[in-house]
Amino acid sequence: MASLQIPQVKIGTQGLQVSKLGLGCMSLSGAYNDPLPEDQGISVIKYAFSQGITFFDTADVYGANNANELLLGKALKHLPRDKVQVATKFGIAKLDFPVVHVKGTPEYVRSCCEASLKRLDVEYIDLYYQHRVDQTVPIEETVGELKKLVEEGKVKYIGLSEASPDTIRRAHAVHPIAAVQIEWSLWTRDVEEEIVPLCRELGIGIVPYSPLGRGFFGGKGVLESMPANSALEQLRLRTWIRTSVHYH
Repeated sequence: MASLQIPQVKIGTQGLQVSKLGLGCMSLSGAYNDPLPEDQGISVIKYAFSQGITFFDTADVYGANNANELLLGKALKHLPRDKVQVATKFGIAKLDFPVVHVKGTPEYVRSCCEASLKRLDVEYIDLYYQHRVDQTVPIEETVGELKKLVEEGKVKYIGLSEASPDTIRRAHAVHPIAAVQIEWSLWTRDVEEEIVPLCRELGIGIVPYSPLGRGFFGGKGVLESMPANSALEQLRLRTWIRTSVHYH
């Protein structure tokens, strides 16, 4: 029996075309789970491509010491670059869970892009997202630098992640935004109130993450125990500690 092949779709109206189903690579390097051995992570990416998935999502903050970008970069050596769409992100300068330190200065944008290009070992990034919006820096300044990276051929398309409607509109006025990545699942529907209509109006594609509620709706049992280095386990412990201190 022939294997299922994922069809291609266009994201927004800027020309970006990707597989209808993408592979978020974050958990290959650990987040809610223990990281996979490198060879297994590469095998997962290669298998996904063999099934028609060409859209791979990572970020500079995924995995210890940028491990996820490095992993994807090694996997790309086994794939035809012109048939793969690489999405990565910048903007989280430090992750001290659950506190997120965000940075969006033009200098930081450029330094992050150069570093990601080197780790991925590619000449360009297909879709470059601002991972979180720095509210201390006007979005016009951040996107202005991203626009320069597009003009230099280092980035093909610009994206935003977890941005407000006002931020999306202001960013789009500086340079067309190809995609907005945001959580959208069976239990997260607020995106439908303003962001979906706005993106339709502006011709921006939406890339939903955690559509299965971080695996909750994935058809598998939810386990009580999690790896000690899991972000969810750290949050559970911190919540328990704060509650214990408060009530005792």
